[in-house]
Amino acid sequence: MTVKLSGLLENIKVAEIIGDTDRNIVSLESDSRKVEKESMFVAVRGVTTDGHKYIPVVASAHVGAIVCEELPATLEKGITYIRVDNSAKALGELASAWYGHPSDKLTLVGVTGTNGKTTTATLLYEMARMEGYKAGLLSTVCNYIDGEAIPTTHTTPDPLTLNELLARMVETGCDYAFMEVSSHAAAQHRIAGLRFAGGVFSNLTRDHLDYHKTVENYMNAKKMFFDMLPASAFALVNADDKAGMYMVQNTKAKVSTYSLRSDADFRGRILETRLDGTLMLLNGREVEVQFTGRFNAYNLTAVYGASILTGFNPEEVLVNMSRLVPVAGRFQTLRSASGRVTAIVDYAHTPDALVNVLDTIRDIVGADGHIITVTGAGGNRDHGKRPLMAREAACRSDRLILTSDNPRDEEPTAIIADMKAGLSAEELARTLCITDRREAIRTALQTAPEGAVVLIAGKGHETYQEVNGVRHHFDDREEALNAFKEMGEA
Repeated sequence: MTVKLSGLLENIKVAEIIGDTDRNIVSLESDSRKVEKESMFVAVRGVTTDGHKYIPVVASAHVGAIVCEELPATLEKGITYIRVDNSAKALGELASAWYGHPSDKLTLVGVTGTNGKTTTATLLYEMARMEGYKAGLLSTVCNYIDGEAIPTTHTTPDPLTLNELLARMVETGCDYAFMEVSSHAAAQHRIAGLRFAGGVFSNLTRDHLDYHKTVENYMNAKKMFFDMLPASAFALVNADDKAGMYMVQNTKAKVSTYSLRSDADFRGRILETRLDGTLMLLNGREVEVQFTGRFNAYNLTAVYGASILTGFNPEEVLVNMSRLVPVAGRFQTLRSASGRVTAIVDYAHTPDALVNVLDTIRDIVGADGHIITVTGAGGNRDHGKRPLMAREAACRSDRLILTSDNPRDEEPTAIIADMKAGLSAEELARTLCITDRREAIRTALQTAPEGAVVLIAGKGHETYQEVNGVRHHFDDREEALNAFKEMGEA
């Protein structure tokens, strides 16, 4: 595939061009190791490295063009140099152009927020397919092109991968695409150059402060997504979240709201809840859904509203709400054969997410019900949330087991020590520390009294555990089922 350089630059804000733009480009790369003769290399300033330092290397490979924020001291003959103000943003715009602006040919809806992104985006994808459309999904759990599963590595892929996937959706005949938009993706301009038909905001609580440093920076990164929406798009926000209306202060999009507590364009209400489902009202209409918890009621109300704003038939949407099923690892319920013990596997990895899940369980089992929580915290991430997570879990559980999550390059016992620092003497007295996550899950289930609910939190859908930079197979759901088998309860 070759593309004329002048065509790639048509919609890019350029500060300076040195060299010929009437030339063919054979590939677009931001990784210096992938360039070849007549490639275009975009030097991006990343978190751990600066692409500008590789300009001499790619120049020696006789690339066709180099995009950068600062021109090198020596300009090689035969290379076109393009100076821009922000090369990360330029990469997103160039990637879109390289793949023929695929988002222009799809109804693309993005979902952002701290919690609920995966569930909301996935259910919108499922809703589109129930409506009879071909659709694509870009999510934390898995990417899909119509029904084809594509493994995922990031919540939001890099611009080249992202546009390649969108282009494949177009080639497959997809009408719709739904994607999670992470705060990292917005801050790093991974979504630059995309045209969204709509955006959904779920909620905002503390997360990713290892990267954003402050809650304000984190919030503004998410707001960037709504700032970029065109006037033709919709912006659907949670009116019950204090950050909801802040997100759309500067948007050109048509703003709509959803709520469980107040008047809104799309109003949800919980009538009855169980461990395996909920009876809800959606804009005054009763519907039985296969989801549990207030947090899921918010997700479903967002799905209901976004589906209608996307253009799906309101009556069909209401019927299909009852057919939707939970996303893997999101409040996924596993029962022992006799029903003596229930395990719930959930991705909750922030203080707020633990509160949501544990309050839901307590509402269902009542004050006399017994709750055991197994949780940890990821290594090389926000240290400040560790004691907060432990505190929220301890005060909502009858017993707490602190264990490893993905320790990455940190010592698991040090992470657990950070978590223990948030506990009172009384809470510590009913807390166990078991570094081995497999053993922690076994202990929780095998010592649980009859009727107990064991929450296994933090990893959800993940099928690995990362220790010392190496990923080993590990699935909380498998471990729970294996524990049931050992108990003779499979």
